[in-house]
Amino acid sequence: MIRLPSGAVLISDIHSNLEALEAVSTDMPRLPVYCIGDIVGYGASPVEVVQQMRMKDVSAVMGNHDYATCTGDTKWFNPEAATAVEWTKQHISPAEIEYLQSLPLRRVVEIGGVKVLLVHGSPTDPLFEYVDPSTNEHLFNAYLTHYEAHIIAMGHTHVPFIWQGRNGYLVNPGSVGQPRTGNPEASYLVMWVEDQQVKFEHRTVPYDVKTAAEKIRQAGLPGFLAERLSRGI
Repeated sequence: MIRLPSGAVLISDIHSNLEALEAVSTDMPRLPVYCIGDIVGYGASPVEVVQQMRMKDVSAVMGNHDYATCTGDTKWFNPEAATAVEWTKQHISPAEIEYLQSLPLRRVVEIGGVKVLLVHGSPTDPLFEYVDPSTNEHLFNAYLTHYEAHIIAMGHTHVPFIWQGRNGYLVNPGSVGQPRTGNPEASYLVMWVEDQQVKFEHRTVPYDVKTAAEKIRQAGLPGFLAERLSRGI
């Protein structure tokens, strides 16, 4: 019998961008999908995006925009983000709120025998801390040791990276719905595991930015949230 490699798709920071999510969904391989938070916020299709998450049975963790939508707490947000949170709260149903409230702050999964910790911000501050490759490598290794994980997958920064240390990997798939790399294409990450050896593949996918941006404008959301999509910022 031929043993095929295991794998998963990691997505993050969809931010109510249905057009980007649909493009990624069409492009991705047929593997389990895990979302690392911020399903809603910024964009104009929160209901449809939550429905996609539930319909496709995507395992997810809570992001800071998901948390703010559930609680109304926007003290950490700039004015445009806070406005989008208030708009989202007004345009989703109790069923979507209940779904967002059900999301854990951390989720541990096993993929091909490899332990993976999913958290939106950082392992120690799952909602709000930003982690990027410039963070001290000793801290990265401490994360991996403390949480006994071979891979820690995070979002929040909207910037993809893969860091490898002596104890494992820290990865960020980038953002599906609001990339901040200067490339407006939706970003996600595929991981493959074979004999507990891990390979990663970052992918970017073009999507209908014009429609996503026009929906934001028509919703009366801040124009900057629409304009930034075409610039990837």
